Amino acid sequence: MAHSPKLVVYAALAANVGIAIAKFVAAAISGSSAMLSEGVHSLVDSVNEVLLLHGLRRSQLPPNRENPLGYGRELYFWSFIVALLVLALGAGFSLYEGVSHIRSPEPLRDPTLNYIVLAVGVLFEGTSWWLSLKSVQRKKGRLGYFEAFRSTRDPTTFTVLFEDTAALLGLAIAALGIYLSHATGDARIDGWASIGIAVVLALASAMLARESKALLIGEPATPNLLAKVCGIAGRVEGVEAVNGVLTLQVGPDHVLVAISAAFDDRLTTVEIEEVVRIIEARTKEAGLPIVALFIKPQTPERWRERLRELDGN
Repeated sequence: MAHSPKLVVYAALAANVGIAIAKFVAAAISGSSAMLSEGVHSLVDSVNEVLLLHGLRRSQLPPNRENPLGYGRELYFWSFIVALLVLALGAGFSLYEGVSHIRSPEPLRDPTLNYIVLAVGVLFEGTSWWLSLKSVQRKKGRLGYFEAFRSTRDPTTFTVLFEDTAALLGLAIAALGIYLSHATGDARIDGWASIGIAVVLALASAMLARESKALLIGEPATPNLLAKVCGIAGRVEGVEAVNGVLTLQVGPDHVLVAISAAFDDRLTTVEIEEVVRIIEARTKEAGLPIVALFIKPQTPERWRERLRELDGN
């Protein structure tokens, strides 16, 4: 079964909104610092899902004169904002709450409601995590999970998977902190659990921010797309050689492509224009996610010289 990015995000949003309410109620009744941190964690995740949905919607707007390359980078921008929110709000609040609880421990109260909410949280978050994992497995092919994360050009599903993984780890830390607090009678352990949750969120935020930053700055398209473009251009009559291809990913389904090609010297300008038109038409027929295609007549020697310049930089 294929899970679209929007379905994965909607599932995560529903899970986080429901469990955030339950966590805040449990925190208010029990006075647990770890449970309050988890409530804020789920609330931040809910806001993040709304931002991701906004980014998805904006990224699918068609190109126009003002934005001829489309709006694909909107998703990269909002993914970066999500990473910052996880760090600033989620990790920041959990750290503050943990330190405050260690310095001024709350009296221990009946933890039963906390355990019930945590169990429900595992059910909700686990369902969302399973959906996002299945979506990632479908997309990653033969790549390992970390390799797929580093090479992805669509951060949506991986962002949700990271959030859900952090959420499940946070639930486990909260449960352990609450249990040990009551088992030892030391309420400060609950505060240390909040700090543990902050560390998990900070690590997840750092990884998401790193990948989002790389996509915002600009990464090349996948090697598979490069090979397809070279193959299409190289089979067109009049093209003597495809020297190379430069690409820039400007959205999950938006790629800028620049081809360096050596043309038959006997071709006139009009004939070269026709060859270029054929290449453009065939890339469209192949369904490649190209929003802009530039073809530069160039000798192999000049192309190699350009590559040496890039290597020197």
